[in-house]
Amino acid sequence: MLAYRRHFLSPDHEWVVFVHGAGGSSSIWYRQVKEFRKNFNVLLVDLRGHGDSQPPVLLPYEGDRYTFDALSREILEVLDHEKIPSAHFVGISLGCILIRAIGEMAPERVKSMVMGGAIIRLNLRSRVLVALGNAFKRVMPYMWLYRLFAWIIMPRSRHRESRTLFVTQARRLCQKEFIRWFRLTYEVNPLLVKLFEQKELPIPTLYVMGDEDYMFLPPVSRMVERHTAFSRLEVIPACGHVVNVDRPEHFNSVSMDFIRAAAA
Repeated sequence: MLAYRRHFLSPDHEWVVFVHGAGGSSSIWYRQVKEFRKNFNVLLVDLRGHGDSQPPVLLPYEGDRYTFDALSREILEVLDHEKIPSAHFVGISLGCILIRAIGEMAPERVKSMVMGGAIIRLNLRSRVLVALGNAFKRVMPYMWLYRLFAWIIMPRSRHRESRTLFVTQARRLCQKEFIRWFRLTYEVNPLLVKLFEQKELPIPTLYVMGDEDYMFLPPVSRMVERHTAFSRLEVIPACGHVVNVDRPEHFNSVSMDFIRAAAA
């Protein structure tokens, strides 16, 4: 089972589950935990091969490949172990894809979704980068690739803390584990269209994006314009891809207000 940490207030408080992105760990939520644990029960998971969660000895996946379906089910296993019937989910970057997959496979478990720095489509530039990374992932040290991608996605000086945090966390991955997760990213675009763009789930969903998240904000904006029943968009000024680190006070405020409204 995945490694996780919990902060429990009482059975009467709502549960909030935090899901990090590829190359990170549950420690990226350090600026959220202090505030959220005052108001909610909090569950922080480390995805497979990240943080304190080890890669599986025998992969319960398709060959040597990870799948979003299997990775999402591992998160639900933690909820089952803790006897949490349903919760509000907060994700960042690739973690948003896992949350959306959980909403698809088990909508009764998801009370609301907060999608920070959501990736719902890879544009031409990101597809080219991923294709180049896929071509060289077995011959180039993975940290070179990760530093390059981190700089391209988060290029500005005020994104430095986010870049440094993710590069530091990524050092804990081994080359083989990086290849598994990178392959997952390489194959993600058709799944993103199916999950996000073809239909809107009847689950309250807040997209929290930085106005400087130039690779991923435009498709989210276009999608939310079409999906108006359950989705809304909050754009944070002077902020990049990792919104929970770049502008934590703003992220915490809008996220907690949204979860309270969804729970009411």
